[in-house]
Amino acid sequence: MNSSKSIATISLAAGLVITTALSSGCGAASHDYRSAASDPELLHASTKQLTDVMVHDIFSPPQAARGYAYPAIAAYEALAAGNPSYRSLAGQLQALTDLPSPKPDADYVFEVAAIHSFLMVARAIVFSEDRIGTFHEEIHGRWKEMGIPSDVRKRSMAFGDEIANHVIAWANTDNYKETRTFPKYTVEDEPGRWIPTPPAYIDGIEPHWNKIRPFVLSSADQFIPPPPTPYSVDKDSQFFREALEVYEVGINLSDEQAEIAAFWDCNPYVMNTRGHVMFATKKITPGGHWIGITAIASRLAQADMVQAAEAYALTAIAISDAFISSWDEKYRSNLVRPETVINRHIDEEWIPLLQTPPFPEYTSGHSVISTAAAIALTEVYGDNFAFADTTEVEYGLPVRSFNSFMEASAEAAISRLYGGIHYRPAVEDGVDQGGAVGNYVTNNLTLRLNPLATHELP
Repeated sequence: MNSSKSIATISLAAGLVITTALSSGCGAASHDYRSAASDPELLHASTKQLTDVMVHDIFSPPQAARGYAYPAIAAYEALAAGNPSYRSLAGQLQALTDLPSPKPDADYVFEVAAIHSFLMVARAIVFSEDRIGTFHEEIHGRWKEMGIPSDVRKRSMAFGDEIANHVIAWANTDNYKETRTFPKYTVEDEPGRWIPTPPAYIDGIEPHWNKIRPFVLSSADQFIPPPPTPYSVDKDSQFFREALEVYEVGINLSDEQAEIAAFWDCNPYVMNTRGHVMFATKKITPGGHWIGITAIASRLAQADMVQAAEAYALTAIAISDAFISSWDEKYRSNLVRPETVINRHIDEEWIPLLQTPPFPEYTSGHSVISTAAAIALTEVYGDNFAFADTTEVEYGLPVRSFNSFMEASAEAAISRLYGGIHYRPAVEDGVDQGGAVGNYVTNNLTLRLNPLATHELP
C-alpha cells in the first residue's frame, strides 16, 4: 500500500471488519474513495449478513439457495455494467431480460450500485427485513465517510435501485409465491415411502420445489438420476444390504468419520429434547456453507469485488439449480429414510449420528449441491485450490482443510452416509447428478469474456 495512505478500519453490523484505503490528507481524492468503495470486503460482509439473517429466519435449504442467487446476480449485474470484461447474464438465465444501463458520460461508483442492489434484493427475499435494513443504513454511512461526492453516490445508488427492481420483478415470476399456496406433502405409510422422522416429525419440506423456475437448466427434470434401489426388507435384497451398511457404518464410526459428518451437517433447524422440553438449534444451510467457502476462496485469491461477485453469482446459481434438480427427484422417488427402515427392521433403538432432515432420501441434496458448487468455484478459481474451511467455526466445529473444491465436495457427499441419513446410492448418484448440473451451468453461462477453461468431472 502507498505510504501516503492510512488504514481505516470499518466495523459493520455483520460482525466483520473491513479495511479500506483512505487518504491521509484533508480530503479523499477521487481514486481514494473509489478504492475504499471497491473493497471486496463490503460484498463479503453483505453476503455474510444475508447468511446470518437467513439462519435467524430459518430458511430451508432450497429457500436459502434461492435467497443467495437473486442478490448475488443483482450485485454482479451492477458491476458488469461498469466493467467491459464481464458480460450481463440477461438472455443467459431463464426469463432474465436486458437490465437497465447506466447513463452515458455520467459518473458512477459501480461498487456502490452493486452493494446497494444486493441489499435491496436481499431485503425483498428475507423475512426479517429490518435486520438487512439496519446493516444497509450503516453501509450508507460508510459511503459518506469515504468522501464519495453526494451526486455520485446518489446516482450510483439510483442505478443500484434500477438493477434491484429489475431483479426483484424477475424473481417474482419464478413461481415461488405460487408454491406457498400449494398443498402440503401427503403422508402415506406405504412400504418404502418416506414418512416424517423423529424427534419432531416435521412435514416434508418444499414438496413442490420442482415447480420453481430454474436459472440455467431447461427444466427441473433435465438430469433425472437412475431410480433408487427397489425397496425390500428381504435380508437377501440389495436394498436391505444398503440399509444394513448405513447401520453398520453408524455403529462403527471412527472419530474422523464422526467429525466429517458433524462438519457437513448444515441442518438449519435441529430439534433438541431434554425431558419434556423441546427446543431448536439454528445452523447454516448446505448452500450457506458453500457460499462461506466462496468467501474464503475469494479472499485467498485476493479477488477484487467484481471477481468475487462472479464467484458468488455462479456458485449461487449452480447451487440453486442443483436444489431444484435434487428436489425434483426426492419427491418423485419418495424413498424412505434409513432411520425408519433400521428402526423397524434392524434395531429399534438405533439413532443416526445426525438428525434426519424432513424430506425424502433420494438423492442426497448435499451430494448434488456440493458437487455443483465445487464445479462452479473451480471454474472461477481453478483446480487444486487449497483452502482451510473455517465456515463452521462459529457453530463450534473445527477447521477442515482441503486441496481442492472437488475434494471438499466429495467429503460433503460421503458425510451423509457417515451421518446415518443416506444410503450409498443417494450419495454416489447424487454426485453424478450434481456433476451434470454443475457442468451444464458452467458450460452455458459466460460471465467473464476470458474465463478459465471449463473443468469437467474426472
